[in-house]
Amino acid sequence: MDLRPRAPRTPRRRPRRLAAAVAAALVLAGAGTWTAAVASDDTRAVRRSEHVLAVDGARLDTSYVTPADTGRHPAVLLAHGFGGSKDDMRRQAEDLARSGYAVLTWSARGFGRSTGKIGLNDPEAEVADVSRLLDWLAERPEVRLDRPGDPRVGVAGGSYGGAVALLAAGHDRRIDAITPAITYWNLADALLPGGVFKKLWAGVFVNTGGGCARFQPELCRMYERVAASGTPDPAARALLTRRSPSAVGDRVKVPTLLVQGQTDSLFPLDQADAAARAIRANGAPVAVDWIAGGHDGGDMETARIEARTRAWFDRYLKGDKDTDTGPAFRITRTGGVDSTDGTARLRGASADGYPGLRDHPRALALTGPAQRVANPAGATPPGVSALPGLGASGGLARLSALGVGLSVDFPGQYARFDSAPLTRDLRITGTPTATVHITSTRDDAVLFGKVYDVGPDGGRPVLPAQLVTPFRVTGAKAGKDVTVTLPAIDHEVRKGHRLRLVLASTDLGYASPAAPATYTVALKSDLSVPTAPEVTTAAAPLPAWVWWLPAAGAAAALALLLTARRRTAAPAPDPDLAEVPLVIEGLSKRYAKSTDRYAVRDLSFRVDKGQILGLLGPNGAGKTTTLRMLMGLIRPDDGEIRVFGHAVRPGASVLSRVGAFVEGAGFLPHLSGRENLELYWRATGRPPEDAHLDEALEIAGLGDALARAVRTYSQGMRQRLAIAQAMLGLPDLLILDEPTNGLDPPQIREMREVMIRYAAGGRTVIVSSHLLAEVEQTCTHLVVMDRGRLVRAGEVRDIVGSGDTLLVGTARPVEEPVAEKVAALPGVASAVRTDDGLLVRLAPGGTAERLVAELVRLELPVASIGPHRRLEDAFLTLIGGSA
Repeated sequence: MDLRPRAPRTPRRRPRRLAAAVAAALVLAGAGTWTAAVASDDTRAVRRSEHVLAVDGARLDTSYVTPADTGRHPAVLLAHGFGGSKDDMRRQAEDLARSGYAVLTWSARGFGRSTGKIGLNDPEAEVADVSRLLDWLAERPEVRLDRPGDPRVGVAGGSYGGAVALLAAGHDRRIDAITPAITYWNLADALLPGGVFKKLWAGVFVNTGGGCARFQPELCRMYERVAASGTPDPAARALLTRRSPSAVGDRVKVPTLLVQGQTDSLFPLDQADAAARAIRANGAPVAVDWIAGGHDGGDMETARIEARTRAWFDRYLKGDKDTDTGPAFRITRTGGVDSTDGTARLRGASADGYPGLRDHPRALALTGPAQRVANPAGATPPGVSALPGLGASGGLARLSALGVGLSVDFPGQYARFDSAPLTRDLRITGTPTATVHITSTRDDAVLFGKVYDVGPDGGRPVLPAQLVTPFRVTGAKAGKDVTVTLPAIDHEVRKGHRLRLVLASTDLGYASPAAPATYTVALKSDLSVPTAPEVTTAAAPLPAWVWWLPAAGAAAALALLLTARRRTAAPAPDPDLAEVPLVIEGLSKRYAKSTDRYAVRDLSFRVDKGQILGLLGPNGAGKTTTLRMLMGLIRPDDGEIRVFGHAVRPGASVLSRVGAFVEGAGFLPHLSGRENLELYWRATGRPPEDAHLDEALEIAGLGDALARAVRTYSQGMRQRLAIAQAMLGLPDLLILDEPTNGLDPPQIREMREVMIRYAAGGRTVIVSSHLLAEVEQTCTHLVVMDRGRLVRAGEVRDIVGSGDTLLVGTARPVEEPVAEKVAALPGVASAVRTDDGLLVRLAPGGTAERLVAELVRLELPVASIGPHRRLEDAFLTLIGGSA
């Protein structure tokens, strides 16, 4: 293959005969026969064909997917991530084809079945390939054209594929819209940040690509030179910059949806920020979305982002001006974490404009004297923050989100400066900054800046998203003032916590000077933290849930209607319980025609505001009977239920503050979703303005489906309509019986978000479910019942118990000698091999973060780490022990 540089191409001026020649160079694998693909959840077929396109000495393996109907459609190019292939994009391609797009996916040079050397999106190779693919699309009868040779086309991709989307938009003006995700704007800034070599991630790149020989020779030489010296040189920076979107930033002028990960030490949030500022300056529409995941793990929010991508293309490729593409800025925030697998409970926040990374800064005074910091010989032992490989499996992000400090800084190798305890909660959104004075015994100094969240009473520090900022100081021997731009984060610091600025001399992920040196670090300014107050909590768009049981909603509506006509004598309200959503005392209910068999017996518990209470128990435990008595549908034989201090009776006025469905909801199929809800509310006899219809719909995330007849709804859409019906009037107490019954995993996650968002406003949710993992992720408190009696009540963490045992997952089986070494580590009581890794029991004083550091030093291939005890274990123990 000819690797000599060529002059940049200008696609608009290229004669059409070139496009025809390229199309003629198409080699059809297996004669390019069409095949049909039908999704299990959609009856609409798509057509798919496989092709091999020969260009410039390389062969690109492609798949072409179109709607089964005839006619011309806008096109989408789907690019894969580094180390992947076109096969990774198959499902998304078929989904887009069902939405009315002609979709072309391909394996980039050096990946999958495509040939050629990896060029890290070389404008003369991978980027030029995109123009060849556009030429081919322009000749297809299924593709809509803006003019001859110019298809209506968008480009989407993540990471490596996201960068080629940006680069192609700068090189080829035929591209009409792009949606790059978790990618870079300047690859030199990403791999050589602050003049420091990001050695671990660079090594992952090379190994994932199959070794240095699989790359273009100039890239291989550059990597070996920098990896050997540990110091980036100007030539390396120039080479990577030429292959970066920033090199053509002034030419990217198409509508752009930028998706960036918050848990991403490879391509942090500042990469998307630079892209957003440049593209907006060109006059193009830009939206920015910070997701919960990234290259270091976390939730990639795949379903939501793919839905937003479709909406973006619907607006800018199909020209559908009524399509809601979402806010200009959206960020996903966590509202708690499952102690079993670390899955974060998510909620969204948004703003009408992108605030950038320095919005509304707040100054926090730091204290601390000038401090001496040692850079040890060989930069060993190094501090630990993010770890490629372990982080990508979610282990670090998982424990960090649990509030467990994982960053390791060695005494004598860092300086620290603390703020006073905060007097109120503080949300940091963006990049904190601080100015320090650095002097060194050598002219070249490398330091790593990070901001910790330190709990009250010197609690364990937590490093948000495990992110650090490296920076190199030249001329440090004479002393120099340096303004440190710390990692961009979105993190809430609670009242009573402190912020701690740490400047460390080493970090495992980066190359530090091998020669020993001593740095002196002194404060020169306050810590400036951005707050972005215009970013407010918002309902995330939610794709579908399951059919669900809300006929009890109709029953509750009937009870509310009866309150206008009938009152049942009830005890006087208890003023001491006026702010308490629910108190149950001595509740009992016998089975019909029985004097000694109980469905519920002597049940007592209390639920406070803001709690999400899980009501657990095996079949026949009395859960549904309890909920029916709570809603006033049946009378208890003994005991009392009080809601906000009022005794519950059928028709009690306090039931107007309760929303529920337990056993199904009925809708009129010929009416729209909105009309069904309005009719339901009118049946309650309450004023229309009390319905808070729009607020309930925003929480439930029904979107445009409200205008359609219910008979056109999928099962999941009916489920969402049912939850919106239960939320009408925004009741202070919401009761849900098996809300996730029949849902698939993405739908279950979305239902989880709805309940968390609803309770976040100070309201209370009671949910009965058999899905223990979901209860553990969603609920704050539990009531466990068996055979009608209370077995246990309390906070989830108390019932589950944090335990002292950790499950360490590994990429390969652990040999017995290695397990013995782990068992002999300080702070470890025992280590037992399992099929997937090790079961480690900590000794008194042992901590998870120290264990992680020691495992890294033993070169154990850790893939995940988390608490071993689950709610399922606790539940089975409780039920097994009940009489």
